[in-house]
Amino acid sequence: MVRPLLLVDVDGPLNPYAAKPHRRPEGYGTHRLSTPRWEAAERRRLAQWGLPDRLAKPLRVWLNPHHGRALNALPFDLVWATTWEEEANAFIAPVLGLPELPFIAWRSPRAEPGGGVFWKTPEIVAWTQGRAFAWIDDEITDADRAWVDTHHVGPALLHRVDPRSGLTDDDFAVLTAWATGLR
Repeated sequence: MVRPLLLVDVDGPLNPYAAKPHRRPEGYGTHRLSTPRWEAAERRRLAQWGLPDRLAKPLRVWLNPHHGRALNALPFDLVWATTWEEEANAFIAPVLGLPELPFIAWRSPRAEPGGGVFWKTPEIVAWTQGRAFAWIDDEITDADRAWVDTHHVGPALLHRVDPRSGLTDDDFAVLTAWATGLR
């Protein structure tokens, strides 16, 4: 049997960016990352403010090194479903102890599907090509679930992760139960 896919977003599930700076969730470490994509965006922003010579400030990312082992232990094939795209392999995977993973290369410009459906949703359905998948993201809504129910032929679990806490033991339990139930 082909294992289901687990589509992993970074910001929210792995990086609980919405937590208060003085209330970083337990187990997370702070990492200052300067990816090429982040630096380019920061340079554009600084130039707009009339500060083209100012150095781009690194991105603060909170990561829990135990998540790599926990993700690898799940009965899924892991895939990055993040705007970090290939940079997740260079900057996030090493901190978590994950191998290089396939990633979804998002189309540009991004089409807005409307009706409250997140822009990633149609691209994820197209990318998975009917294969069973679970998707963890902090921006999933009922509109996305309804869209997937209508447009995806295989089983799918769209699991929203609170961006204030990141992945928790409860989230891992939900994912395990869902994948196990497919057998």
